[in-house]
Amino acid sequence: MKKIVVVAVVAVLLLWSGAGVSFTAGSFGDLGNTFRFIAEHWFPMDLSDWRTALNAMIDTLEIAVFSTLAAVLFAFPLSFLAARNWAPYRWLYDSTRFLFNFFRSIPELVLALVFIPTLGLGPIPAVMALIIHNVGVFGKLISETIEATDDGPQDAVKALGGTRLLVAVYGIIPQMVPLVLSQYFYRLEVAIRTTLILGIVGAGGLGQMLYNDFKQFMYQKVTFEVLLIMILVTAVDYLGASIRKRVK
Repeated sequence: MKKIVVVAVVAVLLLWSGAGVSFTAGSFGDLGNTFRFIAEHWFPMDLSDWRTALNAMIDTLEIAVFSTLAAVLFAFPLSFLAARNWAPYRWLYDSTRFLFNFFRSIPELVLALVFIPTLGLGPIPAVMALIIHNVGVFGKLISETIEATDDGPQDAVKALGGTRLLVAVYGIIPQMVPLVLSQYFYRLEVAIRTTLILGIVGAGGLGQMLYNDFKQFMYQKVTFEVLLIMILVTAVDYLGASIRKRVK
């Protein structure tokens, strides 16, 4: 009976949301026009600006790597205060949780637009926006990972007379490392894609090249830039999988 109710609820939500966006079965028919447009205008690839595009790809990776590393370093110690099973006081738990929710609720594009008048155009507003937003995201993910850790290793450290700090270092953190690494590399992929969007507001990198080439209808150049994005995201995915395998 419960399964029928769940299926019914999902069906109702699907129909309700589909009606809200004016989606119909015929909407898939328009995809053929999109494929034809890509086949006719996006190929063959234009490699004339390949050096500029490669440099832009490196810029995009640098923005994503620096911002996510900085964010996880900020969020990691604060996450213990946002974990229900670790925060020493309820008010500290609630205030840290609120801070993470506040940071996470503001889109990176909005944050970048806030920083541009004072920091100017370029990668710095994008970096600041990504750091703030990702502190909120990592704070939520890591604090929930702390709450889900096994009590056994923690109790063992306590039984040996370990302090609160030692319980965290030897009883909690070793359990967290593989999950935090997985979360980090996923957020790194997201940051790469977000950096492309922030290129619209002058953050540089591949995002700005994409925006400029789209505006000038240079779709064959866009094809090469999209290929570089795919290569970048795939490389990050395989690197993350390799590191997680070694850590385990």
